[in-house]
Amino acid sequence: MASVEIRGVKKAYGATQVIHGVDIQINDGEFVILVGPSGCGKSTLLRMIAGLENITGGEIAIGDRVVNDVPPKERDIAMVFQNYALYPHMTVADNMAFSMKLRNAPKEEIAERVNKAAGILGLENLLDRYPRQLSGGQRQRVAMGRAIVRDPQVFLFDEPLSNLDAKLRVQMRTEIKELHQRLKTTTVYVTHDQIEAMTMADKIVVMHDGIVEQMGAPLDLYDRPANLFVAGFIGSPSMNFVHGTVDDAGKLSATSKKGATLPLGKLGAAKPGQAIVYGIRPEHIHLSDQGVEAEVVVVEPTGSETQVVVRLKGEEMICVFRERITAKPGETIKILPDPDLVHLFDAASGKRID
Repeated sequence: MASVEIRGVKKAYGATQVIHGVDIQINDGEFVILVGPSGCGKSTLLRMIAGLENITGGEIAIGDRVVNDVPPKERDIAMVFQNYALYPHMTVADNMAFSMKLRNAPKEEIAERVNKAAGILGLENLLDRYPRQLSGGQRQRVAMGRAIVRDPQVFLFDEPLSNLDAKLRVQMRTEIKELHQRLKTTTVYVTHDQIEAMTMADKIVVMHDGIVEQMGAPLDLYDRPANLFVAGFIGSPSMNFVHGTVDDAGKLSATSKKGATLPLGKLGAAKPGQAIVYGIRPEHIHLSDQGVEAEVVVVEPTGSETQVVVRLKGEEMICVFRERITAKPGETIKILPDPDLVHLFDAASGKRID
């Protein structure tokens, strides 16, 4: 196992800069997820760690060794791809053993490692099958087994669950996290799915347009997003944003541009009259007789909770209620954002106001 240090790394294709001086510290044994929308640079950064993309500027170190000019096969990493990349003419056992055979490892060692990986992943009864005889989840396990057999210092995962159905994705998330807890191998995982990031990572790195917007523990990013982008990206459904102004001194409230009055628990560094973006997560809005009237627009029951889109003086907001509600579109309900869980952002810079 080893740490991974990304120091001032840049990547350009000709005159087009796609990674802008990224700095990330990944500790030994840590499970770090790079998350962000398509085109943010996360997969490019992963491929630079793997040695599949050249580095335009900066350094990448695995352990104590700078690997900028080290070929991929000598970096002691193992990569699991989105499309599994299994050899169709080889059995499961041969796919898993392929890298060791290339290194001319002893047959006894190959068999021992393959059987050990198969035991970890529940593949013991599938070793003689071919990829075409496997389900999507089983193929992904084989790809993971091939990585485990190499016993690398670092695992790299490039959106490995994208091709699976929703139920299987949840199952594989659990299996990958359990695998990391068992092996304790440093892991860098790329996804665009913030639910995967929140449920699996020790540390999340949120990327946007080739820069790191924020990094930290999942709940730190959820509770204290550094800016509007992180606040809107982390959490599902997304945080509600209302543009408005902090009310005059002595009134802990904000008024939206459309005239809706919204409660504040504290002002922090915000100043009366300051233009702000008022952020409140859907699950932090409650039904209350002391609340403000809002028109129901859409009701979406999911079983364990109900998502309701409401219109508050022209401002649309999403609410998530644990209780069952009988209100129908067009009717009025009273809602109250929890004032102590409001997030304020500067309207000009988009940065969090503490």
